[in-house]
Amino acid sequence: MAGQAGEEAGLMSKAAPSSLSRLARYLPILDWGRSYNGATLSSDLVAAAIVTVMLIPQSLAYALLAGLPPVVGLYASLLPLVAYTLFGTSRALSVGPVAVVSLMTAAAASKVAVGGSPEYLGATIVLAMLSGLMLMAMGLFRLGFLANLLSHPVVSGFITASGVIIAASQLKHLLGIQAHGETLWEIVMTLAENVRDTNPYTLAVGLFALVFLVWVRKGFKPLLLRLGMGPTAADFVAKAGPVLAIVFTTLAVALFGLMGEGVKTVGEIPVGLPGVALPAFDPALWGQLAVGALFISVIGFVESVSVGQTLAAKRRQRIEPDQELVALGASNIASSLSGAFPVTGGFSRSVVNYDAGAQTPAAGAFTAVGIALASIFLTPFLFYLPLATLSATIIVAVLSLVDLKKPIELWHYSKRDFIAIMLTIVVTLVQGVETGVVVGVVASLALFVWHASRPHAAVVGLVPGTQHFRNVRRHKVLVDPGLLTIRVDESLTYLNSRWLEGFVLQEIARKPDVRDLVLLCSAVNTIDASGLEVIEALNRRLADAGVRLHLSEVKGPVMDRLARSHLLEELSGEVFLSQHEAFAKLAPNAEQGGQLSKPDIVTGGEPSAASEREGD
Repeated sequence: MAGQAGEEAGLMSKAAPSSLSRLARYLPILDWGRSYNGATLSSDLVAAAIVTVMLIPQSLAYALLAGLPPVVGLYASLLPLVAYTLFGTSRALSVGPVAVVSLMTAAAASKVAVGGSPEYLGATIVLAMLSGLMLMAMGLFRLGFLANLLSHPVVSGFITASGVIIAASQLKHLLGIQAHGETLWEIVMTLAENVRDTNPYTLAVGLFALVFLVWVRKGFKPLLLRLGMGPTAADFVAKAGPVLAIVFTTLAVALFGLMGEGVKTVGEIPVGLPGVALPAFDPALWGQLAVGALFISVIGFVESVSVGQTLAAKRRQRIEPDQELVALGASNIASSLSGAFPVTGGFSRSVVNYDAGAQTPAAGAFTAVGIALASIFLTPFLFYLPLATLSATIIVAVLSLVDLKKPIELWHYSKRDFIAIMLTIVVTLVQGVETGVVVGVVASLALFVWHASRPHAAVVGLVPGTQHFRNVRRHKVLVDPGLLTIRVDESLTYLNSRWLEGFVLQEIARKPDVRDLVLLCSAVNTIDASGLEVIEALNRRLADAGVRLHLSEVKGPVMDRLARSHLLEELSGEVFLSQHEAFAKLAPNAEQGGQLSKPDIVTGGEPSAASEREGD
């Protein structure tokens, strides 16, 4: 009996960790929380203090960008951070309002309500809930791969164009004039119409904040170090640059009575924490906002997971993209419950969080505590905070996202990706953010399909003195007039098999002495039904022309599928294990005195448009 009881206890002890491991998969806090100690707590607290100082002005500014009262930005920086602490897998990602998502929120909400109205705020709350539910569902069903539809050039182009639109949209607060519009052209035209009404006091405040923030980014820390401040303290104070801009300009407005000169300020901000409530369920409204919420979800996830993976790699850690979907979904649901707008992982805040030494997602929860204290004790002092200062904060932040060098780099590297990034930039600037994303994705997919329909294939020959085969257009290699070897560098599918058929027949027509054709299949990972049909048709046509078809270096899984067809029985030639074996048997005298090819593409240097399709 005692032995049986001991065995049962052992089985239970084994089952418990297994259950805990499964639960930790959805609640990562159960994983990293077990090793949490005093040293980790100290690191997280320091990081949270630095990020809190940075997040306060950003939260206020990005709420303004979303067309909401600035205090809503503080609300969006409370419960979402706690939710990510529970569900997130990145040790350094900092969740909260970000520029691009705030812009997309404004674009989506403005279609169903007038900016500044209670209905507008309600729409942004619904957007956060919808985005959260979509992200949560994608995570639970492991649909994170769908974000791969957004190629890097499309994302880069979208962020660059959005940065330009955001910066232009904030000029109205910097000048103290009226302006509106979702596209760059609309914004520029309304700015031009009202520029004569520029308020000189607002402009002075805005320019001071703008110049100060630009200088703080590069010149403040070196100055502090020269003055004898320690590196850690200098870094902390430098990170507080936006807060100093707020303090200086707020004092200037209050002391000099600039509100009486037309300088617009934040005004009265409710003191305290937001209540928790579900957004009103209006099927018609939710349906109108669904598409916008989907775009916000995907863009937010791509931005967040890119930052998370980059920072995790620096510490040789990893994140789980599908669990990140769940975490971001929970964060957005939490934001909606607290009466705020969509959030995601921010690049600049996450980098600061990482550099400050954050060890676990608990740093985000501590940051939320700091924001909560600011909401309670600091909001009365923000009455005189000028909107021009918040706009300057946004402009400086988003212009760092604008990458005008990327299109130039892609022009030299890949014309296909250059087309994708330029289409995304132009359409986003001209037609708006949602249309820009759609066009970018469609263009990327269309260009990919076009590229895939033209597989790379090359005529190859033997490199003298080796068993390697290379492109005859790039290298001096041994060839035999009676033997033609074509290396197929991509899988054969319905998209490209007809192109390969035309390429093979064209090469055969150019070389009337050929009696044997070998398809070198070392790079072919699969052959679908259309590809098989083309090879069978080639076998019959070549046989009618007196040419035998051979295959070489066919991979095992591909060979298994071919064995289930009639191709191997009807093949006029053989299947060789290696290309060198095929060459030795079909051109036995070539290695002793065969002719050398004359390459017409010089290797090295910058590739031409034609040579991009010519492999080794």
